[in-house]
Amino acid sequence: MSVPILSLITFLPIIGVFFILSIETKRQELVRVTAMIISSVVFFISLPLYCGFDSRTSDMQFVEKLQWIPSFGIQYHIGIDGISLFLILLTTFITPLSILASWHITKHVKEYMIAMLVLETGMIGVFISLDMFLFYVFWELMLIPMYLLIGVWGGPRRIYAAVKFFVYTMAGSVFMLLAIIGLYFLNHRATGEYTFNLLEYYRLELSFAVQFWLFLAFAFAFAIKVPMFPFHTWLPDAHVEAPTAGSVILAGVLLKMGTYGFVRFCLPLFPEASRAFIPVISWMAITGIVYGALVSMVQDDLKKLVAYSSVSHLGFVMLGVFAFNVQGLEGGIIQMVNHGVSTGALFLVVGMLYERRHTRLIADFGGLTKQMPVFATLFLIVTLSSIGLPGLNGFVGEFLILVGAFKSRILYASIATSGIILAAVYMLWMFQRVMFQEITHEENKTLKDLNKRELVILIPFIVLIFWIGIYPNSFLRKMDVSVNHLLKQIGEKTHIVTNVYTQKKGEQSPANSDLKIDIVSDDKTVW
Repeated sequence: MSVPILSLITFLPIIGVFFILSIETKRQELVRVTAMIISSVVFFISLPLYCGFDSRTSDMQFVEKLQWIPSFGIQYHIGIDGISLFLILLTTFITPLSILASWHITKHVKEYMIAMLVLETGMIGVFISLDMFLFYVFWELMLIPMYLLIGVWGGPRRIYAAVKFFVYTMAGSVFMLLAIIGLYFLNHRATGEYTFNLLEYYRLELSFAVQFWLFLAFAFAFAIKVPMFPFHTWLPDAHVEAPTAGSVILAGVLLKMGTYGFVRFCLPLFPEASRAFIPVISWMAITGIVYGALVSMVQDDLKKLVAYSSVSHLGFVMLGVFAFNVQGLEGGIIQMVNHGVSTGALFLVVGMLYERRHTRLIADFGGLTKQMPVFATLFLIVTLSSIGLPGLNGFVGEFLILVGAFKSRILYASIATSGIILAAVYMLWMFQRVMFQEITHEENKTLKDLNKRELVILIPFIVLIFWIGIYPNSFLRKMDVSVNHLLKQIGEKTHIVTNVYTQKKGEQSPANSDLKIDIVSDDKTVW
C-alpha cells in the first residue's frame, strides 16, 4: 500500500496542534521548537512529491479518494498535477522559515504557533482538493488563522486591516459557493449524478450564458484573493499591519490561491467565457502592473512599498495565464513560485530591519552597508531577483510571460513591459536610500549584522533564487505536460461549445442570442 503523502502533509500540522495544546503556556521556547519541528517534518515529507512525480503524464498523481458524505456526493478526493505541485512545495518550504522568523513573538506564543499550523493545513488543502466541497472547506479554513494573525499580533491598525481582509475574502467566497452549488445541480441535470468531483465537472458542456455567469462568480472570488486591480485595496493594509511571518505567508502562498483558482477552475470549466473575458482580465492585469509600480515609487514605508509591488508582480501572472498559450501559462505558474520566494524574502528583510530599528520608514535608514555587509549582500540579491535580473528567478517567469503575451496580443505585452522598467526604478531607488549614502541617524551606527538564525532563514531563499534562475528546466519540465493538457482541454471544449451554439442559432433564435461568441482558431481568438 502506498504512503498517503498528501494526507500526511495536510493533517500533520493539525496533529502538531494537539501536541502544542498539551504544553504549558509558560514554556514558550518548547512551543516554538515543537512548531518548528512539525513544520520542518512536513517539508521533508513533501519532498518525495517532487522526486516521485511522473512528468510524462497529465493525470492526477498521489490520488487519495474516500467516501465522506456519500448521500450528497461529497468525497475526500485529493491529488496533484504539474500545476499544483510547486505551490504545495512552496507552502511547505515557506511555513517553517516563517515560524523560525517568528522567534521574537512573545505575546500569546502558544496561540500564535497553533494559528500558523492550522493555516498550513488550510493552504495545502486548497491546492490538493479535487472535490469542490472539500476545496471550499479548506478555502474558508485558512481564512480564520490569517484573520487572527493580523488581528491579534498585527500593528496599531490591526483590527481594521483584519476585518477588511475578512470581509473582502468572504464577499468573494459567497459568490463562489453559489457557483459551486450551481455546478452541482447542472452536473446532476446532465448526468443524473450528484457529485462535487472537479474532474467530472470538467466533462460538462455548458452553454455560453451559463459559463458567463459562473465564470463571473468564480472570477470575483479569485480576483479579490490575487488581488487584481481594483480589488486590491485590502492588501496593503493587511501587509503593513500583519506580523512579519503573516506578511511572508500572505504574499508567498495565500495570494497564489487566487491565481491558482483561475488556472484550476475558470479556464477548464468555463473556456468560452474565459476567452470572452481575455480583454477585461488583461487590461485589469496591465492596470495593476503599472498602478502597483507607480504607487510603489512614492511610498516612504518599506513594507507598504513591497506590498504594492505584489499588486504589480501578480498582474504579470494574470497576464501570462490569460495569454492562453504554453509560454504564458508556464510563465504565470513559475512566476507564482518566484513571487512567493522573492517577495517573501523581501518581507523577511524588512522584518529584520524593523526588529533592529522599530521603524519601517525609508528616511530613517541609510548607509547600512558599512554596518551590515552580509545583510546588504543578501538584500541586494533579493532586490535584483524581484526586478528580474537575468540569472535569477524573476527573469525566467517574466520572460516567459512576455513571450506568451506577445504571441497573444502585442499591445498588452508592450504596455506591460513598462512595469519591468518601473520595478527597476522603485526597487533600486529604495535599496540605494536604505543601504547607501551617509549615515544620518546615530542609531544606524550600532546595528548588528545578521545572526545565525537570520542566515538560516534567508539562505534557503537565496538558493532557490539562483536555482530557478540558472536551471529553470527542473521546474518547467514537471509542469509541461499538465499545461499542454490544460490548453488542449480548453481548445476541445471551446470548439464543442461554439459548434453547439452555432447549430442552435441556425435552427432558431435562442434566448441568449445577443451574447457575443468568439470565433476560435488554433493559435488565437478572432474577435
